[in-house]
Amino acid sequence: MAKTIGNPLSWLFQHTETTSHHIAASVEQMGSEDSRAMPRVRELTMADLKYALKAGVDDFAACRSDAMFLVLFYPLIGLVMVVMGFSMNLLPLLVPMIMGFALIGPLAAVGLYEMSSRREAGFEPKWGDAFDVIRSPSFGAILMLGIYLAALFFVWLICANSVYAWTLGPEPPASLGTFISATFTTSAGWVMIIFGSGLGALFALAALAISVVSFPLLLDRHVGLPVAVVTSIKVLRASPVVTLTWGALIGTSLVIAAIPFLLGLVVVVPIFGHATWHLYRRAVE
Repeated sequence: MAKTIGNPLSWLFQHTETTSHHIAASVEQMGSEDSRAMPRVRELTMADLKYALKAGVDDFAACRSDAMFLVLFYPLIGLVMVVMGFSMNLLPLLVPMIMGFALIGPLAAVGLYEMSSRREAGFEPKWGDAFDVIRSPSFGAILMLGIYLAALFFVWLICANSVYAWTLGPEPPASLGTFISATFTTSAGWVMIIFGSGLGALFALAALAISVVSFPLLLDRHVGLPVAVVTSIKVLRASPVVTLTWGALIGTSLVIAAIPFLLGLVVVVPIFGHATWHLYRRAVE
């Protein structure tokens, strides 16, 4: 019989009743024998990236409307950040907020990993399947990793604000035009761009290292958070060029997708979310 769901809110409420149980189970599994069994990683090639992207596009084409619905909040949150930046005189943090939001992108794509997993198993995925993550034994570990990434995002904002205060600050700009002019026509502005970009790259590298395969691994296997993070770092160490290329490709695509009022994220995020699942399949034995 086909799986059906009723009102999304009532359906979600029914499943969240078991959330506390899964968090407790996940914390317990972090020290279990299974969680200490380290998965083996493979060396990736550029062909693996092409395969993952093609598979991601195929998954997106197969469940386009469901995937777009799941990540609709992504550009909405970005737009809220833009409005806050203008209304709260946080202009120097507009770009760091929008670009830094990508640090928690892997968490936003968790539901997409679940959909790709179900399609890989031969089922027809629906948007409601994304909430099966709540019933996963690893939900607690997934939630904790998401908190770590969110903390990394806020630390990035603090650092970005410090860079502005050190270069063009500490006083906030009088207007957007003044800020743009000072950024691109003064030596202090270029110092801010260069130093801020380098610092941002370090934060992006940290997020990539701990999350490139962590979320899919937690969904797919009975492992704890430490094992998932260590495995993700091992993937980066085993294939640094390929993994960094993957991170750069995601970052560049997100920047381009953000140009049309962030609406391009509704397409880019699902494609890379699905593709990440398939890259994980190639990276971890």
